[in-house]
Formats: sequence, C-alpha cells, structure tokens
Amino acid sequence: MLSHTLRSRGEAALADRLALSAATTEGSQLATADFHGWLAERGRANAFRVDRIPFAELQGWSFEESTGNLVHRSGRFFTVEGLHVTERDGPYGDGPYADWYQPIIKQPEVGILGILVKEFDGVPHFLMQAKMEPGNPNLLQLSPTVQATRSNYTKAHQGADVKYIEHFVGPGRGRVVADALQSEHGSWFFRKSNRNMIVEAVGDVPLLDDFCWLTLGQIGELLHQDNVVNMDSRTVLSCLPLPATASGALLTDIQLLSWITGERARHDVHAERVPLAGLPGWRQDEMTVEHEEGRYFNVVGVAVQAGNREVTSWTQPLFEPVGTGVTAFLTQEFDGVPHVLVHARVEGGFLDTVELGPTVQYTPGNYAHLAEKDRPPFLDSVLDASPDRVRYGAVHSEEGGRFRNAESRYLIVDAAEHDTPLDPPPGYTWVTPGQLTWLVRHGHYLNVQARTLLACLNALPVRAR
Repeated sequence: MLSHTLRSRGEAALADRLALSAATTEGSQLATADFHGWLAERGRANAFRVDRIPFAELQGWSFEESTGNLVHRSGRFFTVEGLHVTERDGPYGDGPYADWYQPIIKQPEVGILGILVKEFDGVPHFLMQAKMEPGNPNLLQLSPTVQATRSNYTKAHQGADVKYIEHFVGPGRGRVVADALQSEHGSWFFRKSNRNMIVEAVGDVPLLDDFCWLTLGQIGELLHQDNVVNMDSRTVLSCLPLPATASGALLTDIQLLSWITGERARHDVHAERVPLAGLPGWRQDEMTVEHEEGRYFNVVGVAVQAGNREVTSWTQPLFEPVGTGVTAFLTQEFDGVPHVLVHARVEGGFLDTVELGPTVQYTPGNYAHLAEKDRPPFLDSVLDASPDRVRYGAVHSEEGGRFRNAESRYLIVDAAEHDTPLDPPPGYTWVTPGQLTWLVRHGHYLNVQARTLLACLNALPVRAR
C-alpha cells in the first residue's frame, strides 16, 4: 500500500507540473511571437528540395521480379506490397461482407518517437525539432526530439548519428514520463508500431541547431495553426499523463474495456499480404501506382535533398492520398460531463483488428458517388456543422516520411441534437477524454487519428473542452 501511495503522489505531482506547463503560453527559452521567425530561419539555413521522379529513377529501389513488390536492395527500410482484406461484420461472422485489395507499406521495425522534457524557471519545457520530411506540404514542421526508425538510429543508411538518441535508449536515460507502443496508420501500414516516449532529462542538455524548448502551452497554441506540429509530435503528446478529469462517464472503465473486446471479437477480419503486381482494381505506369477509379491514394517516387538530415540526399516511394480528409470527434455533455463519440474502426493493417478512431475519419471525395443512405455515419453532420458548433479546427498533415501531401481537416464539433443518442449505432460509443487519456497509456487502443484529436482536445482551454 505504501509503494502505491508514493507512486500515486509522484504521478499527481507530475500531472500538476504538466498542467503548469500547459497553462504557460510564454516560455522562457523562445518567445511565442518569435517562433515562426525561428522556424523560417531554420528553413533558410538548409537546402530542401523534393521532386517527383519516375520509378526507374529511384536509386536502390526496384520492382521485385517475382512479386512486383517495390523493395530496397539493402533489404532494409520498407517495402510496398499488396494487401487483400476480407471482413465479415457480425456476432458470429454473419454480417455484411467486405472485400478489397490495396497497396500497403510493410516496415516491421519499431521506431522511436521521443520528446525530451526539462524544467526551466520551474516550468517543464519540451525539446522540439524543426524537421524536414519530404511528404510535408510545407516540408518543415515541428517534430519530436527524436523521430527515427531502427534503420536510422542503427545507421543502416550509413549517415550521421541521430541527435539526442542517448536520452531514449540505454541505461543513462532520464526519468520516463510516458512509454507505449502505438500503431501507425492502419490503412497504409501493415502492423507498424512506434515506441512513443516522453523522458525527463537528467543534467544539462546542450541546445543544437534546429531544436528549441517550448512549453506545453506554446505547443498548444501552435496546434491551432495549420501544418505546424507534425503527426509524430501529436501522437507523442497524446500520451502525456495529464490530470485526471471528473468521473461520471456513461461507461465504467471495465465496461469500456469489455465493449472494445466485444468489438474486436465480432469483426472477422483476414488481412493477407499479396504481390503488388496485378493487384485487382489497381494499375501501374512509369510514374504511379493508382486505383482504377482515381480514388483513395497513389504510390509515387520522389528525389529528396535535405541539408540537415542524417543523409542529405536520397530517393524513395511515397503514398499520396487523393483529396483532403475530414477527421472529427463529435462531443456532447451528459449530466454535465463531456464525452466524445468514438468509432471502433477496422483497418487492414491493424495488429489487433480494431482500434478506437474518431467519430468521422474519411476523405469525402471517396464517397461522393454513393447514395445518401450509404454514406459514412455522421460525415454529413460534421461537413454541415455551423461555425458555432466547431470547438476546434485545423489542417494537419500525416506522417511526412511515408506520405506525400496527406492532409486532413481535424475538427472537434458539438453534436447536433439528432446525433446525441445515449445508445449510438453499432460500433460507436461515448467516452470521456479522461478515459482516452487512460487508454492511450497502453498500446493499440487509439488509432493515430484519434491520438491527434486527443492532443488537440488537450490543447483547448479547460472551459472549451
């Protein structure tokens, strides 16, 4: 009992310190008003360029003769393969049937996404990096202290060392604040996980070029701006052990876990890797692998120059979505307690069949041809929301190291009156933000889009949550 009491006190003190950082919108290391000037200066200090190229000009990459898969000659990094997914939705596998083929990225190694924390003038600050990713619309965005695949930090590319990696691996690292394996995009990665870490530094930390210290309050303000805080930062920030919110959830924690388990059990999903060559519904030319109806996404090749990366020039494939996505939480109070509506989403690349996603997570153009009755639930309610219902809105890009111009408009929207049943449709349930914060401390419960929205929700003023 004593150890539990000490641990609880330690967690409470940490939560209070993080709350102080979140309330501090003017850091002591970099003034908020100076941030964009600093980011622009880092852009000018390095040479960045990304060009579309034919697949034949990819250096070290080729389409494998036997399968047509796009592979690197080293056998490292990742491959682009085909995926065949079949899903039968029902309590005994007897519900609606879905069957589709798509390209998928297979990258089995676990990367590290880590943010270093240090206290200045009594306030925790977070060490963030101005990092170029070839798929970002504006190239340079705010990334975690460390954002590295195993191939990066073990130097498979024979490049420079990953800066600050020693704070996240090995015996000399600092105090661990958060540490969990989290999924990446289940629609585009096959069973890919990254280690999301927040570590409080011990001792002095030299400030290197392209890095800056910011409070949570400063980062929260930047989360309200388009394409500034990258996906990897958002997913790590969602793992923060923030102060617990009030009780009063419609579902107890045990009931919520049981509901998730039931959703995983009722979906009969089979995802099988298949050759990329001849993938049904997809076609390929010298520049692109694309869907026959022009929907979903394309596979393209790029040549990259980046003066401040471990390797300063390279070529690689990227996935490029067709259209801008819409990703949203509907929110509603029940007996004065805020809840958000989550969706138990099936994505072909998930490790465990189902993860909790946002209420809405779709690219509208992919469904524009469907009759109204066949359109995704709640999509039109979000698209038609009046400005007074929108608590949060910003455009954020997805993982820029593998996806090109992949943007979604992230929204937190007050539910319309007809969207607020206590008993929502199958696959949906109401949970509190506190329950999401509790779940995200463990791996593979919230998908990456839900984690972004949780980080954005935590960035709202308390009265607006």
